[in-house]
This record gives sequence, C-alpha cells and structure tokens, in this order.
Amino acid sequence: MTDLQWKVIEVFLENNKPRKLCLRMVMNAILNITRTGSQWRNLDSRFPNWQSVYYYFSKWKKDGTLKLIMCELSILDRGLSHRELEPSLIAVDSQSIKLAPMLNVARGVDGNKKINGRKRHIAVDCGGRLFAVYVGPANEHDGHAGLELLSQVESVSSRLEVIRADKAYGGTFKKSAKYFDWKVDTTQSPPSKDRGFVPENHRWQVERSFAWLNGYRRLSKDYERDPASSEAFISLAFINMMLARIDS
Repeated sequence: MTDLQWKVIEVFLENNKPRKLCLRMVMNAILNITRTGSQWRNLDSRFPNWQSVYYYFSKWKKDGTLKLIMCELSILDRGLSHRELEPSLIAVDSQSIKLAPMLNVARGVDGNKKINGRKRHIAVDCGGRLFAVYVGPANEHDGHAGLELLSQVESVSSRLEVIRADKAYGGTFKKSAKYFDWKVDTTQSPPSKDRGFVPENHRWQVERSFAWLNGYRRLSKDYERDPASSEAFISLAFINMMLARIDS
C-alpha cells in the first residue's frame, strides 16, 4: 500500500495499543496472499511470520473489520466519483465456484452449471462497488441465499429503492425485500441467436465485478475451509481495488 492508501484504512485497524508488529506490513501481507494465492506457510520472508499475519486475518474476519473497510471504501469512492454516498440501486447475482478437494463444509452441487463446490453471492452498485457478500453451498437456491445480503445492505444504505436481479431471486427474496420497502426488479437475458454475454441494464455491472476477481489467484477456486474466510478474501480483493481507485 502507498502512504495515502494506508492513511485511508489505518483508522479501522489501529487502536493505539502497544504492539511489536507493524499493522501496515500485516495488511500488505494479507493483500499479497489475496493477489498471489500463496499458502500462509509460504508467505514471503519480507513480511511478518505467517502465524502473526493469520492471527490478524482471523481477528478482522470474525469482528467484521474487513467487511466494514470494504463498505466504507465503496462509499468513499462513490463520493470521489461525485455520486451520493449511499446507493439507491444495487444489483445482486451469484457465481458458482469449485471447492478445493478434501473440504466438505458448505459443499454442494450446482446442477445447472455442473459445479461441485460453493456459490458466491454479491451485491454491488452501478459502479461495481461491493456492499454485501455471502458464500454458501452451490446447491443453495439463490432466492434463499440472497436473504443474507439484505441485512448487510440495509446497514449501509438508507437510500436504497431498487434491487436488480435475475428471476432466481424472485419469491422469498422479493417478499423479504418488501419488508424494507425495496422493489426487486427481476429480469432475464433477452432471447438471442448470438451466443455470448448480453448486457442487461443496471445488471451487467455485477457480472463485471465477478470478472474483476479473476485478477486474484486466491479466488480462482475456493480454497477455504470456512466460508467466512472466502467472504473475507472477496472483501480483501475489493478493498485492494477500491484503494487503487482512490489513489489513482
């Protein structure tokens, strides 16, 4: 991280307690693992020992620090883009991803895409900024899993009015959104003779956000025993992207 990037997130990590480790180096190490896909035990020697780095990763994952930083950076980037700080429209979608061998927690088979693993659910604004993330088994229905996103979004945006999603998020998801006075606009790709990606208004951004994750090797497959760790690494990827945009 540059000096400016560190100053932006330092307030979320430092608590003025005396410590031997430099938290900036710890965060750099965690971002390095997210980008390169390195195993914890193979962490580069220029960083603190991997046990210390993993301790802080686990701590920030459990207490919600990583998701908080992710949302606050998304809000900051909206402000720098001359938009209202809180989104009035978000898009939600899911991505099935293979799970590494020998891992059985939250594993399922997505029959439509023939993927044995987990499913990532995200909620982004019109600029692709992440505001909510949930990882569950691949056989979990999108409408049910999407409920995990609603409470997260409700805590970060009081302006939200519309949620764009595909038809899989109808039913229970749409009914639950009504409790928050949100409209769920479900759409489906238009019929086309041409194969390939057909952009949908206000929903193609979420597909682009999934594509951005391809630059982070730790997310090329789900390697985590705990789905919460998968959510943490997705948050870290977007933290890294938002920091780069803020410092550009």
